[in-house]
Amino acid sequence: MDVYDLSFFLSTFWVGPFWFAMLVYPNHHLTHKFMDTPWFFIGPILIWWAIMISNPQSLVEFGVDSMDPTNVLASLAELLSTRGGASAAWAHFVAGDIVVTRWMWKRCIDMNVHARTLFLSVFFGVMLMPVGVMLHLILTREPGRTASL
Repeated sequence: MDVYDLSFFLSTFWVGPFWFAMLVYPNHHLTHKFMDTPWFFIGPILIWWAIMISNPQSLVEFGVDSMDPTNVLASLAELLSTRGGASAAWAHFVAGDIVVTRWMWKRCIDMNVHARTLFLSVFFGVMLMPVGVMLHLILTREPGRTASL
């Protein structure tokens, strides 16, 4: 197992206990205590920084390549096709997923929604975040209120 495998597993397993607490014990005082701190997303962010610091040249190359609008997608694909790029992207995704999931969990608690709605929001918030956000917004819409974009 190399450093990129390790970073992948560490970023995934870091958010696991926080996700599990929101999912299974959403109203427990310890869940609230832990989710009111930045610890739930600090691990993946630190892992992302460690990966970026370990190979700053790749980030510089991506930045330079991004100056040409016709080359942005190709340079991003090149960066993500490396083990370092994929593991950094994964840490980034996991951090984003848990932040959005925490927002949905907190919103469900504040709105006093049905436990099933909270469960679906939190479950899909980490597993398939775009699906989780869509379900959350649909299921927590206030009756009689129209959606505005």
